[in-house]
Amino acid sequence: MHDIQHKLEQMRAQARLGGGEKRIAAQHSKGKLTARERLELLLDEGSFEEWDMFVEHRCADFGMADNKVPGDGVVTGYGMINGRLVFVFSQDFTVFGGALSEAHAEKICKVMDQAMKVGVPVIGLNDSGGARIQEGVASLGGYAEVFQRNVMASGVIPQISLIMGPCAGGAVYSPAMTDFIFMVKDSSYMFVTGPEVVKTVTHEEVTAEELGGATTHTSKSGVADLAFENDVEAILMLRRFYNYLPLNNKEKPPVRKSGDPAERMDESLDTLVPDNPNKPYDIKELILKVVDDGDFFEIQPDNAKNIVVGMARMDGQAVGIVANNPMVLAGCLDIKSSIKAARFVRFCDAFNIPVITFVDVPGFMPGTSQEYGGIIKHGAKLLYAYAECTVPKVTVITRKAYGGAYDVMSSKHLRGDVNFAWPNAEIAVMGAKGAVEIIFREDKNDPAKLAAREAEYKARFANPFVAGARGYIDDVIQPHETRKRICRSLAMLHDKKLENPWRKHGNIPL
Repeated sequence: MHDIQHKLEQMRAQARLGGGEKRIAAQHSKGKLTARERLELLLDEGSFEEWDMFVEHRCADFGMADNKVPGDGVVTGYGMINGRLVFVFSQDFTVFGGALSEAHAEKICKVMDQAMKVGVPVIGLNDSGGARIQEGVASLGGYAEVFQRNVMASGVIPQISLIMGPCAGGAVYSPAMTDFIFMVKDSSYMFVTGPEVVKTVTHEEVTAEELGGATTHTSKSGVADLAFENDVEAILMLRRFYNYLPLNNKEKPPVRKSGDPAERMDESLDTLVPDNPNKPYDIKELILKVVDDGDFFEIQPDNAKNIVVGMARMDGQAVGIVANNPMVLAGCLDIKSSIKAARFVRFCDAFNIPVITFVDVPGFMPGTSQEYGGIIKHGAKLLYAYAECTVPKVTVITRKAYGGAYDVMSSKHLRGDVNFAWPNAEIAVMGAKGAVEIIFREDKNDPAKLAAREAEYKARFANPFVAGARGYIDDVIQPHETRKRICRSLAMLHDKKLENPWRKHGNIPL
């Protein structure tokens, strides 16, 4: 018995050592933590239960039979984050560069299958050079097995990917199908083909950072949601983000009460919107003053800045926030902002998170680049997302709500539950100047007449009362009472039940 125990401890020690001291030192020299150090930070102390520590690859080609490491380059299991269960896998770059083998994939699939059975999220810490070339099609098959599970888990349990090293080829598609992707600056990369292949095929000279670094994917492509300075910051922020999520699609998100009163007023909001309708203001100021404790976890802050999305709490209840930002492109909806907001709304809807929408939108972005890029189809994604969404929806029009963009932004017509407007809100087909120039085009050479017509149009339509008269706006509220009215609305909607007609799935305009 003693010999077996001694052997067991030896095997555990070997597995914990991964690729060995030399490679661990190399990992540290790059400013990166090891797979196990990352899990120690991510999970509550002493809560990690590891699975498959002794699994080895089964490849005999290219000398691999004599090159086996227990665990085979990925640490898997489950643990707790702030007392709530989570399944995890953490790829070990010190073992074969984190490359995925058939056995490595089987370990990941096992925790994903179990997470689905018990209904808890999966977090993947990715640090892998891609498929293990020595195994050929077996490793490719392993990727496909993981992909299939990503799809089956989508909308059932939250899936989060933290990219903490290279992520190339097939390795990028599993994170792409998860709900959120976080990256680490200067040490994590995502690309389908690396810089060398790009140079060979297209003759483009590009660095790994330019091609698929954290800045590229959080500001240009929109593939990733957030970028952090180092491994430690990324993991600590992920722990914070986890607090907003339910364990699965049958549960509501956790309620975390704060000392911030639901009835709190903020008089400064009464002067937030400038008198000049063409002057911008920062919508994030409104968000921070309305949510619990001024605590807002923004998603994709550097991509499509004309719309703001993120998680917050209202009277302890987790909510998703979507807001047009007049500071950028006047808050217009364009291709990128429509896609960004649509995906976020669909995530909230899948996991029972109410959606709060702050509207100040002059319309969809005009121009050939938008039309050629498919703004009609991409704008329809946001329309589709809001229309399909069945969770509680509370909308506040702070200033402009023009044209089709008024409809799209969680209007009453798209089953908005509670729709408020501030007193200076303008709900119309378009701005007064443009409308008058079309309606009274015969007066275009008479500026005085046009000015009078514009004043008449503003008096008639540039207010929330026409929409209020038709019941499209439930109430016109004072800006300072916005928090109170939203919190009361959410309390009323707590047990809302709404189901869409049965279907295999809709056909969202992809």
